[in-house]
Amino acid sequence: MTTRPGDGTRPRTRERDDDTEEETPMTARAARTAETSETSAAKPAPRPRNGVDTPTLFATLGAVKGQPDLAKFQFRASNRWISGTHNRSTLHGFYGAGQEAAHRQPYSFDADHPAVLVGNDNAPTPVEFLLHALAACITAGLANIAAARGVDLEEIESTVEGDIDLLGILGLSETVRNGYQGIRATFRIKGDAPEETLRGLVEQSRARSAVYDVLTNGVPVDIRLEAESV
Repeated sequence: MTTRPGDGTRPRTRERDDDTEEETPMTARAARTAETSETSAAKPAPRPRNGVDTPTLFATLGAVKGQPDLAKFQFRASNRWISGTHNRSTLHGFYGAGQEAAHRQPYSFDADHPAVLVGNDNAPTPVEFLLHALAACITAGLANIAAARGVDLEEIESTVEGDIDLLGILGLSETVRNGYQGIRATFRIKGDAPEETLRGLVEQSRARSAVYDVLTNGVPVDIRLEAESV
């Protein structure tokens, strides 16, 4: 029985042939869709824009539309404590497009607290990574949406601010929440389209941002424990 993301189990890893280039169900179907698009004379084939492989983007959308289960993904992170408030997360493998997959290499990110919060400031705080995730998610979406709509971008910049009252996490107040009380993001975008069109790109990216959705709508979080006495 093949497991799927969301049932609390780790999907089974499929064996790979290292001597051949891996072809996933999504890429195979996308390739067929791309071939069909290239032979169609109904409209000009899309060209790559903003560093986005637009033809493959459209082909992938078509593949997922035809086989919705390919859209089910499960991302993972492993974390290890180093010392004090300093810890490190590693992200490598994930499940998606119907099978196990992995990034080209493991990526590691440290987190710590600044000295004023009794840390050694080896890295940003975990709540600062939330700001980074929000900006990165909307920016990535902007590049894709602009490419899909035929808009060439020259520049995207953003600043994200989050207000937090530490009385909550310090246990000094029962009425102050632990997390951010408010987050503000400002985007500056330059491209070959009217201002109204550029604003529409940002709005569409916000509306489809997974990180924005998690932050504004919440998501169930299950914390499990494996304890060992020493």
